[in-house]
Amino acid sequence: MEAENTVGCSDSSKILHLLRRFLAIQQRRAEAYTKLKSWFAEYMDSGRELAYQQLCSEITVEFNDYSKQVLEMASLLLNPYLCRVDLAQLLKVVQEQEKQKLHLTATIQVLKKESRPLECPVSHDNCRCEKPMEHECIHVHEITEAIGIEEAEANAEYDNAFKEAISGVQDAMTAINEHLEEVRYKIAALKAES
Repeated sequence: MEAENTVGCSDSSKILHLLRRFLAIQQRRAEAYTKLKSWFAEYMDSGRELAYQQLCSEITVEFNDYSKQVLEMASLLLNPYLCRVDLAQLLKVVQEQEKQKLHLTATIQVLKKESRPLECPVSHDNCRCEKPMEHECIHVHEITEAIGIEEAEANAEYDNAFKEAISGVQDAMTAINEHLEEVRYKIAALKAES
């Protein structure tokens, strides 16, 4: 019965075209991540916040456009003349993983921007020093047990959030790559059918 429902449903050339377009979008996404990474490194070196925010806005528009295109392709694959629910679901799963990857990438950048919560650069500009051996730092305070515990907890939270985000990005990338391999396999199978 299922075979009857798919008779006349498979236009291999259109499906191939959609899957190739999808792979091209994934390639552009990878290039956009490379740009984002280099822009972030440049921002961290220069501290030019406004330029970095503008570039992030541009990347956001770019990623939104890719998302719309992928969801549109998935919708086309669901049309009665193609009947490829399997491929539509595959594209949607990759889209969800991409969404997660982007969110976690942004989280990592925010965490790096903020650095560890209680790490402060030390400057001796306002310190008193009459003789080199009697240097008295103004920024040094007596660390109490409560302050030490608070600092350790804050640093542990930061470390956990950072590790979790990195692990999440790695998991998303692994899943995306596995699904892309499946798309390539489907393309090869469709070419063989033609």
